[in-house]
Amino acid sequence: MDNNLKNRDKLISCAKKEFLEKGFMKASLRQISSDAGLTTGAVYFFFKDKNGLFGAVVGDVLERIMKVILDHFNSDAETDISAYQPQKGDHDAFAEDLVAEMYDNYDTMMILLDRSQGSEYADIAERFVDITDKFYNEIAHKYAELMPGKKVNMYMLHWMSHMEIDAFIHLLHHVQDKDTALKQVKPMLEYFTKGWLEYILEDENEEE
Repeated sequence: MDNNLKNRDKLISCAKKEFLEKGFMKASLRQISSDAGLTTGAVYFFFKDKNGLFGAVVGDVLERIMKVILDHFNSDAETDISAYQPQKGDHDAFAEDLVAEMYDNYDTMMILLDRSQGSEYADIAERFVDITDKFYNEIAHKYAELMPGKKVNMYMLHWMSHMEIDAFIHLLHHVQDKDTALKQVKPMLEYFTKGWLEYILEDENEEE
Protein backbone atom coordinates (compact mmCIF):
# COMPACT_ATOMS: atom_id res chain seq x y z
CA MET A 1 0.00 0.00 0.00
CA ASP A 2 1.53 3.36 -1.00
CA ASN A 3 1.82 6.30 1.38
CA ASN A 4 -1.21 8.10 -0.04
CA LEU A 5 -3.48 5.13 0.65
CA LYS A 6 -1.97 4.66 4.11
CA ASN A 7 -2.47 8.33 4.96
CA ARG A 8 -6.02 8.31 3.63
CA ASP A 9 -6.87 5.25 5.70
CA LYS A 10 -5.31 6.80 8.80
CA LEU A 11 -7.44 9.90 8.39
CA ILE A 12 -10.60 7.83 7.99
CA SER A 13 -9.79 5.76 11.06
CA CYS A 14 -9.06 8.83 13.21
CA ALA A 15 -12.11 10.64 11.81
CA LYS A 16 -14.37 7.74 12.73
CA LYS A 17 -13.18 7.97 16.33
CA GLU A 18 -13.62 11.76 16.41
CA PHE A 19 -17.08 11.73 14.79
CA LEU A 20 -18.25 8.96 17.11
CA GLU A 21 -17.08 10.88 20.16
CA LYS A 22 -18.09 14.42 19.20
CA GLY A 23 -20.45 14.27 16.24
CA PHE A 24 -20.01 15.99 12.89
CA MET A 25 -20.49 19.56 14.04
CA LYS A 26 -18.06 19.47 16.97
CA ALA A 27 -15.47 17.21 15.37
CA SER A 28 -12.14 18.95 14.76
CA LEU A 29 -10.27 18.47 11.51
CA ARG A 30 -7.16 19.69 13.29
CA GLN A 31 -7.54 16.98 15.93
CA ILE A 32 -8.23 14.31 13.32
CA SER A 33 -5.16 15.32 11.35
CA SER A 34 -3.01 15.45 14.46
CA ASP A 35 -4.18 11.99 15.56
CA ALA A 36 -3.26 10.69 12.11
CA GLY A 37 0.15 12.37 12.26
CA LEU A 38 -0.72 14.60 9.31
CA THR A 39 -1.64 18.21 8.60
CA THR A 40 -5.15 19.53 7.95
CA GLY A 41 -4.03 20.05 4.37
CA ALA A 42 -4.13 16.28 3.96
CA VAL A 43 -7.85 16.29 4.75
CA TYR A 44 -8.54 18.78 1.98
CA PHE A 45 -6.23 16.91 -0.39
CA PHE A 46 -7.99 13.57 0.06
CA PHE A 47 -11.56 14.58 0.89
CA LYS A 48 -12.01 18.24 -0.15
CA ASP A 49 -13.83 19.15 3.06
CA LYS A 50 -15.33 17.87 6.32
CA ASN A 51 -18.40 16.50 4.56
CA GLY A 52 -16.19 14.55 2.21
CA LEU A 53 -14.31 13.04 5.13
CA PHE A 54 -17.57 12.16 6.87
CA GLY A 55 -18.77 10.49 3.69
CA ALA A 56 -15.58 8.45 3.52
CA VAL A 57 -16.24 7.21 7.06
CA VAL A 58 -19.86 6.16 6.49
CA GLY A 59 -20.16 5.74 2.72
CA ASP A 60 -19.14 2.13 2.24
CA VAL A 61 -21.35 0.87 5.06
CA LEU A 62 -24.30 2.93 3.86
CA GLU A 63 -23.87 1.61 0.32
CA ARG A 64 -23.94 -1.99 1.54
CA ILE A 65 -27.01 -1.34 3.72
CA MET A 66 -28.80 0.21 0.77
CA LYS A 67 -27.90 -2.76 -1.43
CA VAL A 68 -29.35 -5.24 1.08
CA ILE A 69 -32.58 -3.24 1.27
CA LEU A 70 -32.94 -2.70 -2.47
CA ASP A 71 -32.18 -6.35 -3.25
CA HIS A 72 -34.91 -7.34 -0.81
CA PHE A 73 -37.40 -4.92 -2.34
CA ASN A 74 -36.58 -6.08 -5.86
CA SER A 75 -37.09 -9.69 -4.81
CA ASP A 76 -40.44 -8.84 -3.20
CA ALA A 77 -41.50 -6.97 -6.33
CA GLU A 78 -41.35 -10.24 -8.27
CA THR A 79 -43.79 -11.94 -5.89
CA ASP A 80 -47.35 -12.52 -7.04
CA ILE A 81 -48.90 -10.51 -4.24
CA SER A 82 -52.45 -11.56 -5.09
CA ALA A 83 -51.61 -15.17 -4.22
CA TYR A 84 -49.08 -14.48 -1.48
CA GLN A 85 -49.70 -16.05 1.92
CA PRO A 86 -47.13 -14.96 4.50
CA GLN A 87 -45.20 -17.80 6.06
CA LYS A 88 -42.94 -17.85 9.08
CA GLY A 89 -39.36 -17.33 7.93
CA ASP A 90 -40.20 -15.64 4.62
CA HIS A 91 -37.91 -12.72 5.42
CA ASP A 92 -35.27 -14.49 7.50
CA ALA A 93 -32.53 -14.18 4.87
CA PHE A 94 -33.15 -10.43 4.56
CA ALA A 95 -33.19 -10.07 8.34
CA GLU A 96 -29.89 -11.92 8.68
CA ASP A 97 -28.18 -9.88 5.94
CA LEU A 98 -29.43 -6.54 7.25
CA VAL A 99 -28.66 -7.22 10.90
CA ALA A 100 -25.19 -8.46 9.96
CA GLU A 101 -24.40 -5.25 8.10
CA MET A 102 -25.82 -3.03 10.84
CA TYR A 103 -24.20 -4.78 13.78
CA ASP A 104 -20.86 -5.60 12.18
CA ASN A 105 -20.62 -1.83 11.60
CA TYR A 106 -22.39 -0.70 14.76
CA ASP A 107 -20.23 2.37 15.46
CA THR A 108 -20.67 3.61 11.89
CA MET A 109 -24.44 3.20 12.18
CA MET A 110 -24.40 5.26 15.38
CA ILE A 111 -22.41 7.96 13.63
CA LEU A 112 -24.95 8.03 10.79
CA LEU A 113 -28.04 8.04 12.98
CA ASP A 114 -26.97 10.13 15.97
CA ARG A 115 -23.91 12.16 15.02
CA SER A 116 -24.53 13.35 11.48
CA GLN A 117 -26.31 16.63 12.32
CA GLY A 118 -24.86 19.40 10.17
CA SER A 119 -23.51 16.98 7.57
CA GLU A 120 -24.88 15.96 4.19
CA TYR A 121 -26.18 12.82 5.90
CA ALA A 122 -28.28 14.55 8.56
CA ASP A 123 -31.46 13.37 6.83
CA ILE A 124 -30.39 9.74 6.55
CA ALA A 125 -33.45 8.38 8.39
CA GLU A 126 -35.74 10.24 5.97
CA ARG A 127 -33.78 8.84 3.03
CA PHE A 128 -34.48 5.33 4.27
CA VAL A 129 -38.15 6.23 4.70
CA ASP A 130 -38.33 7.66 1.16
CA ILE A 131 -36.84 4.48 -0.34
CA THR A 132 -39.28 2.32 1.61
CA ASP A 133 -42.19 4.59 0.73
CA LYS A 134 -41.35 4.52 -2.96
CA PHE A 135 -41.26 0.72 -3.05
CA TYR A 136 -44.45 0.34 -1.04
CA ASN A 137 -46.20 2.85 -3.27
CA GLU A 138 -45.32 0.88 -6.40
CA ILE A 139 -46.24 -2.53 -5.08
CA ALA A 140 -49.39 -1.31 -3.31
CA HIS A 141 -50.78 0.16 -6.52
CA LYS A 142 -50.11 -3.12 -8.33
CA TYR A 143 -51.94 -4.87 -5.51
CA ALA A 144 -54.89 -2.47 -5.77
CA GLU A 145 -55.21 -3.15 -9.50
CA LEU A 146 -55.80 -6.82 -8.68
CA MET A 147 -58.47 -6.05 -6.09
CA PRO A 148 -61.68 -4.60 -7.61
CA GLY A 149 -63.28 -1.93 -5.43
CA LYS A 150 -60.06 -1.26 -3.54
CA LYS A 151 -57.55 1.59 -3.52
CA VAL A 152 -54.29 2.28 -1.73
CA ASN A 153 -54.60 3.78 1.74
CA MET A 154 -51.91 6.40 1.28
CA TYR A 155 -51.90 7.50 4.90
CA MET A 156 -51.34 3.94 6.07
CA LEU A 157 -48.63 3.45 3.44
CA HIS A 158 -46.64 6.47 4.64
CA TRP A 159 -47.19 5.58 8.27
CA MET A 160 -45.93 2.02 7.77
CA SER A 161 -42.83 3.27 5.96
CA HIS A 162 -41.97 5.48 8.90
CA MET A 163 -42.77 2.80 11.45
CA GLU A 164 -40.50 0.23 9.82
CA ILE A 165 -37.52 2.55 9.71
CA ASP A 166 -38.22 3.78 13.24
CA ALA A 167 -38.33 0.15 14.39
CA PHE A 168 -34.81 -0.52 13.10
CA ILE A 169 -33.50 2.72 14.59
CA HIS A 170 -35.07 1.82 17.93
CA LEU A 171 -33.45 -1.61 17.70
CA LEU A 172 -29.98 -0.14 17.16
CA HIS A 173 -30.42 2.24 20.08
CA HIS A 174 -31.68 -0.34 22.54
CA VAL A 175 -30.14 -3.67 21.51
CA GLN A 176 -26.37 -3.86 21.08
CA ASP A 177 -25.99 -7.64 20.74
CA LYS A 178 -26.30 -8.93 17.15
CA ASP A 179 -27.87 -12.28 18.02
CA THR A 180 -30.47 -10.64 20.24
CA ALA A 181 -31.20 -8.10 17.52
CA LEU A 182 -31.75 -10.83 14.95
CA LYS A 183 -34.09 -12.63 17.32
CA GLN A 184 -36.22 -9.46 17.52
CA VAL A 185 -36.05 -8.51 13.85
CA LYS A 186 -37.49 -11.74 12.46
CA PRO A 187 -40.91 -11.52 14.18
CA MET A 188 -40.87 -7.75 13.66
CA LEU A 189 -40.73 -8.24 9.89
CA GLU A 190 -43.49 -10.84 10.01
CA TYR A 191 -45.63 -8.38 11.98
CA PHE A 192 -45.09 -5.61 9.44
CA THR A 193 -45.79 -7.95 6.50
CA LYS A 194 -49.11 -9.11 7.91
CA GLY A 195 -50.12 -5.57 8.82
CA TRP A 196 -49.20 -4.29 5.37
CA LEU A 197 -51.32 -6.93 3.64
CA GLU A 198 -54.24 -6.29 5.97
CA TYR A 199 -54.37 -2.50 5.91
CA ILE A 200 -52.59 -1.17 2.83
CA LEU A 201 -55.82 -1.18 0.82
CA GLU A 202 -59.17 0.36 1.61
CA ASP A 203 -62.57 0.58 -0.10
CA GLU A 204 -62.62 2.93 -3.08
CA ASN A 205 -65.54 4.89 -1.59
CA GLU A 206 -63.61 5.48 1.63
CA GLU A 207 -63.09 9.19 2.31
CA GLU A 208 -59.54 10.53 2.17
